[in-house]
Amino acid sequence: MRKAFAITALFVCLAIGGAVVAINSSPFGAFGASSASRSVSCPAAASVNVGGITVPAGPIAGYCQDRLINAAYIMNAARAQGIGTHTQAVGVMTAMGESGLRVLDYGDAAGPDSRGLFQQRDNGAWGTLADRMDPSISATNFFNKLTSLDGWQTMAPTEAAHAVQVNDDPNHYAPYWAGAQAIVAALAPVGS
Repeated sequence: MRKAFAITALFVCLAIGGAVVAINSSPFGAFGASSASRSVSCPAAASVNVGGITVPAGPIAGYCQDRLINAAYIMNAARAQGIGTHTQAVGVMTAMGESGLRVLDYGDAAGPDSRGLFQQRDNGAWGTLADRMDPSISATNFFNKLTSLDGWQTMAPTEAAHAVQVNDDPNHYAPYWAGAQAIVAALAPVGS
């Protein structure tokens, strides 16, 4: 009986240890979709201003300042088009799902030519490589495509992201929604 308990306890510990390893080996480091449930420590940094948005050191929803700055660029691109906080969060959610709010200079198996926050392809629809690597321009292009779609205002967030990005899984972005809303709420300029 004691031996069976010890083996069971070992498997439980291994299972827990495996979960920790799986979480920590996420392609987004400590900043993946379930990051809100983990404690994240961000480097000390003075707040920076990005187009009227004050970006703290973080963390917010598990993201630190280097990635929150990119969220601010996304929010500003939407604000420049007169798009409200709900749609700003759709943009932030999409970039969380595509790149972990990083400007990536590489793609993946599905899109080896994909680049930037939104992993936009080199197919002419998203501009030059420099455009895709610029957080503001790539976000503007994302919102241009989104707002050109019929019914975009009434789509569920993950459906809106999928309609623009055409990900293999239309629900890919859903786990990032709560974090995106938290980021937009925390970064929203006072009075907006």
